[in-house]
Amino acid sequence: MTVPPRTLSITVARRFILGKQGLWPGRRWTGQVGTEHAMRAIEHLQLDPLVIIARSHDLMLHSRVIDYQPDLWAELAYHHRKFFDWGGWLAVRPMDELPHWRVLMRRERDDAPVWRQFACDHAGVIDEMRAVLRERALVSNRDFAMSTRIRVNSYRGRKDSAIALHYLWRMGEAMTHHRERFERVYARTEYIAPAHLICESSDEEADHFFIKKLVAFNGLSPLKSLSGWLKRRMSAAELKRRREAMLVNGEIVKIHIEGWKEPHYALAADAPLLDTLMAGGVPKAWAPQDTTTHDEVTFLAPLDPVSARGRARLVFDFDYVWEVYKPAHQRKWGYYTLPVLWGDQLVARIDLRFERRMHTLVVCGFWLEDTRTGQDAGFAAALMKGIERLMKFLGAERFDAQKLEPSRLRQRLQAMKPRR
Repeated sequence: MTVPPRTLSITVARRFILGKQGLWPGRRWTGQVGTEHAMRAIEHLQLDPLVIIARSHDLMLHSRVIDYQPDLWAELAYHHRKFFDWGGWLAVRPMDELPHWRVLMRRERDDAPVWRQFACDHAGVIDEMRAVLRERALVSNRDFAMSTRIRVNSYRGRKDSAIALHYLWRMGEAMTHHRERFERVYARTEYIAPAHLICESSDEEADHFFIKKLVAFNGLSPLKSLSGWLKRRMSAAELKRRREAMLVNGEIVKIHIEGWKEPHYALAADAPLLDTLMAGGVPKAWAPQDTTTHDEVTFLAPLDPVSARGRARLVFDFDYVWEVYKPAHQRKWGYYTLPVLWGDQLVARIDLRFERRMHTLVVCGFWLEDTRTGQDAGFAAALMKGIERLMKFLGAERFDAQKLEPSRLRQRLQAMKPRR
């Protein structure tokens, strides 16, 4: 039976998306156990190697987990084996999902022309690296001197050994055992994953799983254009049939959001959360363990799913593009600018840099959406609390706010003097 569509205000939609991701109304997880919960709630913890303040994935978990420490995610993934990393869109997912992901690995190997051609062009070195993985417990690209390898021109590596190991990892024959300076150290899949998970679910099971995971990841999803997501062609007609079947079966619910042009979908299991939010409440499971996002601002990571890739515009009417890879003359805001969440709104952007040798967190730029926010004493206090928590996370001893404008806000922050 199909449930009649709900109509949400943009405020409820925004709170639902934030809450599903563990960002509102405040941090509700703590420590290693909380980090595991947060990683599962995020659905896809996207990894990025760049360190300006901290790596994006560590910032993402810092914004959700009390007392989070850098690389705690890696301990869960590579020591406890609760998660694994994979994909061209590199992210960490729960290990118990592996049979579904192995369907995508097989589709890439068998059906993607680029990978079929790659396997043909590099068959010799792929076989060589396969043999190396059988002979050794652990294999790193650093094990092979450049002078002994064929040089290649690829963003995946400069040696033929590097791209062959990447191929075996991408196709599921190898997995990441651990990372050294963020570079993968490989081992055979049989050495890492539990034996009962080294299998494939059916194609139908995998497709169904990934559609539901996409909805969970977005909180509210338009469920469109899934071919790239599924690594196979799915026609508009097939997608429509699947959506309708999931509505009838009570797996998803249709949502209309005021001001949005097209309907979105949520998991039916999340309908009670929506009902609570529509009634003006906060779900009990979302209760913060310390401050709320109104008491303390949250700095969103560059790749946070609630604001990355244009989503900030739709959800918050906030223009955000991560400009780190843009040439300097094309940047509108700054090199490593982060959205600032206060309450359930993105109210500012802050460009930060952590000078490790000086143990100093530096503001390179700050921009308010509404200048009146800078005159609010409550915002100033919340901003300082957010800065204090970030400094503790980084191990910063000093805070340089000389470039923070407006001056009245800067003076307020300087008068408060961050505590660590």
